[in-house]
Amino acid sequence: MGSAWSALLLRLAVVGLLAALTGAWFGAGAGWATASLALLLLLALHTHQLWRLQRWLKRPDSQSVPDAWGAWGDVFFEIYRLLRQEAKARERILADLEVFSQAAEASPDGLVILDADDHILWCNRVAEQQLGLRGERDIGLLVTNLIRLPRLAELIARSSEGQSLQYRPPDRKGTVYSIEAIRFGKDRKLLIGFDVTQSERVETLRRDFVANVSHELRTPLTVIAGFIEHIVTEPEPDPEDTRDQLGIMSEQVSRMLRLVDDLLTLSRLESETQALREDEFDVRDLVYEIAADGRSLSAGRHSITCEVQPALLKGSRDELHSAFSNLLSNAVRYTPDGGRIVLYWEVKDGKGVFSVEDSGIGIAEEHLPRLTERFYRVDRGRSRESGGTGLGLSIVKHVLLRHQAGLEIDSVPGAGSTFRAIFPSWRVTPPQA
Repeated sequence: MGSAWSALLLRLAVVGLLAALTGAWFGAGAGWATASLALLLLLALHTHQLWRLQRWLKRPDSQSVPDAWGAWGDVFFEIYRLLRQEAKARERILADLEVFSQAAEASPDGLVILDADDHILWCNRVAEQQLGLRGERDIGLLVTNLIRLPRLAELIARSSEGQSLQYRPPDRKGTVYSIEAIRFGKDRKLLIGFDVTQSERVETLRRDFVANVSHELRTPLTVIAGFIEHIVTEPEPDPEDTRDQLGIMSEQVSRMLRLVDDLLTLSRLESETQALREDEFDVRDLVYEIAADGRSLSAGRHSITCEVQPALLKGSRDELHSAFSNLLSNAVRYTPDGGRIVLYWEVKDGKGVFSVEDSGIGIAEEHLPRLTERFYRVDRGRSRESGGTGLGLSIVKHVLLRHQAGLEIDSVPGAGSTFRAIFPSWRVTPPQA
């Protein structure tokens, strides 16, 4: 600014000097005329520079910055510098906005930004899927008119941390979302939708597990408590009746012990800290051993045979013994007397396949996906009569998962079932030619 004033004063001084010289030579009138003409010329030059500045400001371009002398050159340069700074700042803002937009779109949670009056300013694709919103079409609309959820308006008004609502979309059965509201900036609010479907399922499984364990333990304990009370209160108990009652109590205790053993086994298998033993053993010996146990359990009521190929399997022999035994014991329990059970071990396309095929009662197709759930029973009464704990196939599933193996089930009601454990090729060493 100081240099601009200095230049202006210098030009005025030149005009004054020129007018004084002209007046001295040609008279006062000529001097005033010269001064007026010089001032008009300066005014025209400044007007021209203002016009150039105005024209350039309409479409500022770094390649066509007006070239001017003196103060106007400084003005053009300073304005150009400010415009460059503004452009760079705008680029940074746009880049930051793009990063924010990409991060928000990549978020697994639904995000909805609301203004002070709860109108939608922006939402990501996840929120569109979760809450049924439609992007730009719903911008500016009141969110409570689009999401029909009791107490949503109250939740948004409070916008306090730790409060949430559960939203179950009517068109997606079993899906559950948790919605929270957070206040930020100046009267802005952020709705966050979390998919808690899996957490709800886990919680349901936990409740069912506790209820099932309690029920499974309560039944034998009730029987034992009843017999003990009868023995204690009977003045002269009959020795024969007492012997029978003690036998029943022993059976119930054995049932509880089997349940506790299976629970401990399942807990151990689910523990991430329990490392898998990597033994390498001949599967034929294991299958023959399991078949012998199955014949003892069957007590001659079934035909149990083996068809096995020589091969080595890498994994925990104890865990696989438990899994294979559970598959065979299920076949024994659900196959009528005189039925046929065959154990297979073969190598197909490099993969090891252990199968238990029976001619039992079979399983309806709708039950197959849930067979490995804890305490899931197709026929509760028959399962309890056969002595099952309801955890056998859960143990099988976790053992196979630890061995990167899969379980396949084929069953036809009234015709029998086949359970297959399929092991990856890297766990199987086929026999040498």
